[in-house]
Amino acid sequence: MSEADFPVRSAARARTLVELDGQVVRCRACPRLVAWWEEAARIKRPAFRDWEYWGRPVPGFGPVDAALAVIGLAPAAHGANRTGRMFTGDRAGDLLYATLHGLGLASQPTATRQDDGLALSGVRVTAPVRCAPPQNRPTPGERDTCRPWLARELELLRPTVRCVVVLGAFGWQAVLPALESAGWQVPRPRPRFGHGVRTTLVAADDGAGAPVTLFGCYHVSQRNVFTGRLTPAMLREVLATAAHTAGLAVDRPGAVEPPPPGSAGQP
Repeated sequence: MSEADFPVRSAARARTLVELDGQVVRCRACPRLVAWWEEAARIKRPAFRDWEYWGRPVPGFGPVDAALAVIGLAPAAHGANRTGRMFTGDRAGDLLYATLHGLGLASQPTATRQDDGLALSGVRVTAPVRCAPPQNRPTPGERDTCRPWLARELELLRPTVRCVVVLGAFGWQAVLPALESAGWQVPRPRPRFGHGVRTTLVAADDGAGAPVTLFGCYHVSQRNVFTGRLTPAMLREVLATAAHTAGLAVDRPGAVEPPPPGSAGQP
């Protein structure tokens, strides 16, 4: 099996999410991304010079029977590429997990490393690109090469997942064909991304299986948060609505404060 063929063939063979996650971390299908995360893990950021970087593709995180999936963009070079867990160790994750904790969907408000005790309830966090890209910008070709992992992940979640929150336009463009491959009908023309946009997709196999509701949300990047394009209240509203729609109990209402500068070492 060639490296380029690895995602297609390995994703199709995975019978469980645990098996899928084990295959994801072995992927080397995109040479540019492999070179980048290897370099980041070798050189390191000075603040993390004592860390042993994960330095591999990053699998999804959360229960295998999640009702809500939250889908971002890609691991950060000194965030998830360092810690080995999605949205862990960077400022975007600071806000995301604090918000999930405020809704009663995460066991704690912080995510610093794999062994920090964080657990999610009814929520799985993942991304369409599993390797850290230079300047946080994967190419369309890298997105498409990585698609089998997300498509199979959504297919394996299909018995339980009822809502998907997509963070950002890039993720939205990647998720629609992945949902189609996983067994849902995507209308034509395809729904356009926007913050607060929601659309429901029905099962493609003659109505068998439950529909899934797709929510758009601006990405939790530090740029969006610092400029006010996305506020903690805006994020909380989308996640709370999606969780309620998915049938998850939401509690601990209240505002979520944005993470302080430098809280996770991600500028």
